[in-house]
Amino acid sequence: VQLQASGGGLVQAGGSLRLSCTTSGRTFTSWTLGWFRQAPGKEREFVAASRWSGGTTYYADSVKGRFTISRDNAKNTLYLQMNSLKPEDTAIYFCAATLKFGYAIAGDYDYWGQGTLVTVSS
Repeated sequence: VQLQASGGGLVQAGGSLRLSCTTSGRTFTSWTLGWFRQAPGKEREFVAASRWSGGTTYYADSVKGRFTISRDNAKNTLYLQMNSLKPEDTAIYFCAATLKFGYAIAGDYDYWGQGTLVTVSS
């Protein structure tokens, strides 16, 4: 089972990036998929999550209105569209998968991707 995150990079404040997370090894259509991030010296924090159907999504208050999570189950891919980026969004972004009901705690997730670095310059 693998999750592979990509799409990170360097962007100026106010800019946009779209992260992708491809899944392989099993079908994740019944799974909740989420994005977390970890800045240097800080704990991993919840960013957004999508229930299996994609119709129910959750966001951290810090990204609500700026980030959009979506998934294409046919392509086994999860996305995170990030707009109006701020320097405080700088972090390594991870995608993860869980069958548990909880979605906002890293410990609830069973599988993790390797992370992709997002750097937002001021």
